[in-house]
Amino acid sequence: MSSTEPRLTFELLHTDGAARRGRMKTAHGVIETPVFMPVGTLASVKSLTTEQLKQLGSVGDALGTQQSALGTDPTQDSGLRTQDSSAGPQVILCNTYHLMLRPGAELLERLGGVHRFMSWDRSLLSDSGGFQVFSLASIRKVREEGVEFRSHIDGSPHFLSPEVSLAIQSAMGVDIAMAFDECPASGLSKSEVEKSMEMTHRWARRSLGARNAIVERRAAAGDQRPAPALFGIVQGGVHGDLRARSAEEIGVIGFEGVAIGGVSVGEPKHEMLEVMRHTAPLLPADKPRYLMGVGTPEDLLDGVAAGIDMFDCVMPTRNARNGSLFTSIGKVAIKNARHAADDRPLDPNCSCLTCRTVSRAYLRHLYMNGEIAALVYNTIHNVSFYLDLMRGIRQAIASNCLGSFRDSILSRMSSEDADAK
Repeated sequence: MSSTEPRLTFELLHTDGAARRGRMKTAHGVIETPVFMPVGTLASVKSLTTEQLKQLGSVGDALGTQQSALGTDPTQDSGLRTQDSSAGPQVILCNTYHLMLRPGAELLERLGGVHRFMSWDRSLLSDSGGFQVFSLASIRKVREEGVEFRSHIDGSPHFLSPEVSLAIQSAMGVDIAMAFDECPASGLSKSEVEKSMEMTHRWARRSLGARNAIVERRAAAGDQRPAPALFGIVQGGVHGDLRARSAEEIGVIGFEGVAIGGVSVGEPKHEMLEVMRHTAPLLPADKPRYLMGVGTPEDLLDGVAAGIDMFDCVMPTRNARNGSLFTSIGKVAIKNARHAADDRPLDPNCSCLTCRTVSRAYLRHLYMNGEIAALVYNTIHNVSFYLDLMRGIRQAIASNCLGSFRDSILSRMSSEDADAK
């Protein structure tokens, strides 16, 4: 793909109520939506090698296995089955802020970008660095031009702006970049949120201008590397009228996709859900919709039902490292003593490597003794669970049965004590 060809295409294949079944294409392949993107902050999904990540869910028929695991009957005639049963995630997220500090954008570009750096041949999405910078409240200064901040690693000074962020993301070689935005903290007054939102809108236009300038420079230089697709970010806090204004403003700028940002930043869950359900239908119907930083399996089901196409969250990997494991009948805290002599698999309905090869007793033994293998096994399972859930969701939408699929999953996950089973 040359720098002048489309960076991303999106096709809406089917709807089931507000839920959308779609297909994105980037320079690195097809992304079936709705999709969950595992978080690879430092060009690595924590506890897994790149090859392990690629192979998740590779055993058996992924769709049939997943749907029987989650308590529903696999549907046979979707017309989408073949393309939707590949192993591993189709896209992962990497972090601009962390990678600009270590190993640095210049080195990454010299080494061929993040894809080559981590030997990843599928799609990559990068955040803009904005969320991390704005979380450094005590060591950053915001002005119209951008944000001055100090590294959390060594205190060295740095500067991020829409132009700098897009230059870094382009040097990283990602398929999808995010516009630089200001993410307001939870609890600010409405006037403060509105001021921040308006800054985000100005920065959004500068981000698109910066990306388009990169396209032009590469084309003029004969550089065949594609510049990334660019998603704008809707802000506005918990205020419905501000969210509506932001969705209208961001929606007409000309981005390839639109995200809902500034949620899951400390507000109560019911407010997050209200913002999502209010904002999702206001986003362009012909572009992918991304809910940033969310969430639990229940959140994914709610988000899909509201019309969201893309999700990311550290929850499956972070919970895995903390010994909290998702199963088809609810969470398992593997450190609990009741698992010490339990020779059953973690989830008898799951076909991931962990559930096929080791017992709950062994997983607990590894975890309680601080063995690295515990983190690997736990992460393989949790990420596989999320990927399988999304495969089932896509199949359910294509078969017009998302409502019953969602109800079945939520009922099973909430009605049984997985630790006792």
